[in-house]
Amino acid sequence: MRVPLGRREVLGVVWNTDGLKDDPPAEVREKAIAASLDGIPPMTAGWMHLVTFAAGYYQRSLGEVALAALPPQLRDLQPEQLARRLKRPMQGADASAAAQGPALTEDQARVLAQVEEQPGPFLLFGVTGSGKTEVYLQAVQRMLARDAQAQALVMVPEINLTPQLQQRFVERFGEAAVVALHSGMTNPQRLKSWLAAHLGVARIVLGTRMAVFAPLPRLGLIVVDEEHDPSYKQQEGARYSARDLAVWRGKAEGAKVLLGSATPSLESWHACERGRYLRLDMPGRVGQGALPAVRLVDMNLQPKNTLFSGALLEAIRARIARGEQSLMFLNRRGYAPVLACGACEWKSDCPNCSVYRVFHKIDRTLRCHHCGQTDRVPRACPSCGNVDIAPLGRGTERLEEQLAELLADARLPDGTPVRIARMDADSTRPKGALELQLAQVHAGEVDVLVGTQMVTKGHDFRRITLVAAVNPDTALFSGDFRAPERLFSLLMQAAGRAGRDAAQAAASEMWVQTWHPRHPLFAALRQHDYPAFAADQLRERRQAGMPPFAYQALLRAEGRTQEVAQLFLATAAEAAPVLDPAQQVAVYSPVPMTVQRIANVERAQMLVESESRMALQRFLSGWQPVLQASRGKGLIRWAVDVDPIAI
Repeated sequence: MRVPLGRREVLGVVWNTDGLKDDPPAEVREKAIAASLDGIPPMTAGWMHLVTFAAGYYQRSLGEVALAALPPQLRDLQPEQLARRLKRPMQGADASAAAQGPALTEDQARVLAQVEEQPGPFLLFGVTGSGKTEVYLQAVQRMLARDAQAQALVMVPEINLTPQLQQRFVERFGEAAVVALHSGMTNPQRLKSWLAAHLGVARIVLGTRMAVFAPLPRLGLIVVDEEHDPSYKQQEGARYSARDLAVWRGKAEGAKVLLGSATPSLESWHACERGRYLRLDMPGRVGQGALPAVRLVDMNLQPKNTLFSGALLEAIRARIARGEQSLMFLNRRGYAPVLACGACEWKSDCPNCSVYRVFHKIDRTLRCHHCGQTDRVPRACPSCGNVDIAPLGRGTERLEEQLAELLADARLPDGTPVRIARMDADSTRPKGALELQLAQVHAGEVDVLVGTQMVTKGHDFRRITLVAAVNPDTALFSGDFRAPERLFSLLMQAAGRAGRDAAQAAASEMWVQTWHPRHPLFAALRQHDYPAFAADQLRERRQAGMPPFAYQALLRAEGRTQEVAQLFLATAAEAAPVLDPAQQVAVYSPVPMTVQRIANVERAQMLVESESRMALQRFLSGWQPVLQASRGKGLIRWAVDVDPIAI
């Protein structure tokens, strides 16, 4: 309903009517409700339970989470506008009569039988190319065959994976049965999808992390694809994990939950070992495809300043000559991460952030990838006037340019020159660019594809037989204990783009250029042995008392100065010993964040840790009044991040 608040009208949600009296106290001045949005059924008890849990667990206000879960246009919609929308035909479809898809492999049939027979939650551990998507489709199809009015929620980590998966669901179940829900949609589109879900018209909701809050009155199945992906963790406002909320929601509403990944999160893997999840294995690829052989290139043995080893270049040339495709993976966009002067100490620092601005050669700009500050590249060093300023390091733009030089004489079987394309957040920014580039790759109009992590996830490239990771070492010795897990996942996902066509699988390869070829991570990668990698990482984390063997929260503060931010954290820490149960909680010292300053705002954080999830929650709840009262002059904002994924 719309209610008056000061001089404004805002959207309000009636949560419950307990305690309301016919006659309010004398000091309370009643105001009339401006309007009610008639025609929208009340939110279900399950949805309200989910929002209440999320607000409590992630230490946010109930109203903040509830309103964030509603489509933005609903807040400004007048009753007459809603009435017009509801009058438009919103027909559902009989998705239970879907088209019985390709023949199932033995692994797929076994897994689906287990999903039918067991309560779950399930962790579908299937190698890349094992046919996990077909399992999702069949699981939805079987659910709808039992109950044609049931609804399924299918979640993906990123927007750019939504269109291709949506196409497969539409082909199987019909356009009227499937709606999308993600932040890339316009507000009217989001409202339309939300209404279709809430009214029970949509049988299948396909979306990113926000879709976990979709109102689904007949929810029967939740699928979380690529469940390990950090994109499922919201990084602003209520910092919830959509994957974890999906598991909680499924249990609360009696819906089955299917988490899928070729490289599961260590939290989910550990949950299987403890018996909380049931692990379903699919170790083979569909159609007799084989995982690529992994070849390590010791960069210590290469000539100085080598970009690609001679052997790797020859392997790429051989693919070009056979009409096959190669993928070069470098998780850094732009031309170079920094521009520097050879005569003085100047580098392309961002004036607003404690990071360097990235050099983008295509439009001759220096861009901060944090605050967005953009300037033209100077003709000379701003500090000393030296004209000899040069890029340091490599991004995907530079990699694309250098590959074009190195492969200038390479020819396809028909004698035409090699075609190189780049796919990253910059090249796919224009509307429709991503779909166009993917179509070109699938059509064989690209011979060498250069890209960031966005090309490693979920894409079924049938012609790629070689994948190369150019510079993956930076994550090996990171201060973030989760960095090796993320690197292994990225490399395994990248390797999974090769050899998906059985006819070419035997010759497919994954090349990794590294300065540390004897690192245990690469030993597991060579064998495609995620269980061995997981066992090693869990052993280290158990010894160090890290998640999933401990539970963490971060208190983050932002201020005009670093001193203000850290003073707030120090004041909060001083109050911690008297809180219940402080004896079960460790509060560490405040420190600046890794990127200390963004957009002229100083940032600091403090880690809180406990071996008991319940004890940590009780502590955080008791801490809230202290934090509210500790806000000092110059403090811009503070936030609690429960179960952080980056420290």
